[in-house]
Amino acid sequence: MADALLHTPVHDRHVAFGAKLGGFAGWDMPLEYTTVRDEHRSVRTRSGLFDVSHMGQIEVAGDGARAFLDATLTNAVSRLTPGNGQYTLVCREDGGTIDDLIVYELDGRFLVVCNASNVAPVRDWLTRRAPGDAVVTDRSPEFGMLALQGPAWEAALRPHVAGGAVFDLAYFQVVEADVAGVACLVARTGYTGEPGVELMCPSGGTGPVWDALMSGPDAPAPVGLAARDTLRMEMGYPLYGQELTLQRTPIEAGLKWACDLDGGFVGADVMRRQVADGTPQRLCIFTLDEPGIPRAGCAVLSGGEPTGTVTSGTLSPTLGVGIGMAYVRADLAAPGTALEIDIRGKRKAATTGRRPLVDTSPRKEQ
Repeated sequence: MADALLHTPVHDRHVAFGAKLGGFAGWDMPLEYTTVRDEHRSVRTRSGLFDVSHMGQIEVAGDGARAFLDATLTNAVSRLTPGNGQYTLVCREDGGTIDDLIVYELDGRFLVVCNASNVAPVRDWLTRRAPGDAVVTDRSPEFGMLALQGPAWEAALRPHVAGGAVFDLAYFQVVEADVAGVACLVARTGYTGEPGVELMCPSGGTGPVWDALMSGPDAPAPVGLAARDTLRMEMGYPLYGQELTLQRTPIEAGLKWACDLDGGFVGADVMRRQVADGTPQRLCIFTLDEPGIPRAGCAVLSGGEPTGTVTSGTLSPTLGVGIGMAYVRADLAAPGTALEIDIRGKRKAATTGRRPLVDTSPRKEQ
């Protein structure tokens, strides 16, 4: 018999809201509550609340923690100071991506937040490589995690937070704060392109925080994973298992900016060679020039010849056209390149673009 799906600390809230639930990375997660379009637009125009308690939190502590992470993760952990975080990746010796992460420096320790499907691989990779003066502890069962995203996030959160430190955070900063009386880590991060925060709560306190945020005149809309996917695609954010895999390096995925290539992290030698010599394929983002909805696995063509494969695709609720990401021949990945996407045997004209496809810059600090 298949293993039963795990439940997040606020699973009963999703059931009460009438969410459509489905399996994701071993968890029974809300996919949508109303429609993907409406939830997507709520985040772009007001605010939305996501349950992301399936994600992992791995603590690395000890005198050697900083040097260990600096030698293991692609970005320079040595540049962090307490209360700050950064986007980074963990890779194999051949440059293949094990996961993309956010690492925060807290008081005397580091917190690595990883994707739900990769908690065990990241934990095991770090544990195997950790020196004696660095201790790796999987804290995932102790946490629930909520993401409050959208231009009206402050109005939704302010009645439930004492003091203003949370609202003074710069992007990627983190602070300890009480939210609805629950001690949380509040980080100015997200996966939607909109301003907002991610709240890491004690597992038992996640429900009270959810209930508080969902009350009052400025309450956010509950938003499922389906709209989270369309939001991140408009921004061109990669998803592990789609754009990022063990067979792809951060350089191929356009994430050189998150790699300190002057450092000695695992896989750095391979990536330096890729930067110098180029890669056969690169990740691009595209929009369709005619009606159609691209999906992962669709073939990409140039001049009638196969050149790559779509990794993610959808109908953009903001733009009203089909969009997606794909690995294509490196010389075709530049913005403005004409391509064709084979959608169920019909070739649809497409043009590569620049990330993000939807400009939310007036409403966020990125």
